[in-house]
Amino acid sequence: MRKDGQRMPAMNAGGGTGGPETAISAYKLASLLLQYPTMALVDGIAELDAAAAQTSPKASREAFARFLGWLRATPPTEVAQHYVETFDLRRRCALYLTYYRYGDTRNRGMSMILFKSAYRAAGLDPSEDELPDYLPMVLDFAALSPRGEALLRRHRADLELLRRALEQAGTPYADVVVAVAAQLPKLGRRELGLVRNAWDSGPPREDVGLEPFAPPEYLTGYGTQT
Repeated sequence: MRKDGQRMPAMNAGGGTGGPETAISAYKLASLLLQYPTMALVDGIAELDAAAAQTSPKASREAFARFLGWLRATPPTEVAQHYVETFDLRRRCALYLTYYRYGDTRNRGMSMILFKSAYRAAGLDPSEDELPDYLPMVLDFAALSPRGEALLRRHRADLELLRRALEQAGTPYADVVVAVAAQLPKLGRRELGLVRNAWDSGPPREDVGLEPFAPPEYLTGYGTQT
């Protein structure tokens, strides 16, 4: 996303520009780890370990450590294949926050407007390469502005649905979402009800006149990673 005409890149493999402060560091790290795994990511594993060790609370730190342990032990080609199989081929594991509640329905479009409004109210221009509810982009936003964290809080139930889907799929990526969730308030009674209902029914469908839930650029990753 861009601010004042300049592109705001995703966190780089060196740990980003944020300090060790809890949520900012965790959001930047999670944003990077949830994007398509490039060689830059693999080459920067030592720096990622250092960034993860600075996060808190303990639940975030331990979840990041588990994921990074898997990343370190797995050949890069297998990591890339696993990423595609997890996020591109599993409907419930899509990295788009409004998809869990609204699926491919017209109601989702209204929610997208709220995301765009939040970006612009903070002086940011969201990238046109991704939908505004793309989780790595929202995490980058949360590291830059309290408005971004407010979006994560508003979609706390949707994050839980993603965590459950990833856990059910048996993927280490579940730990990255666990690390993010540890930065946010626990689910309330109303949110737990939303989670139960949405989990039982799955994302709703209404395919007429709508874009697919993943844009064409999905497999190329977010931002300017190489």
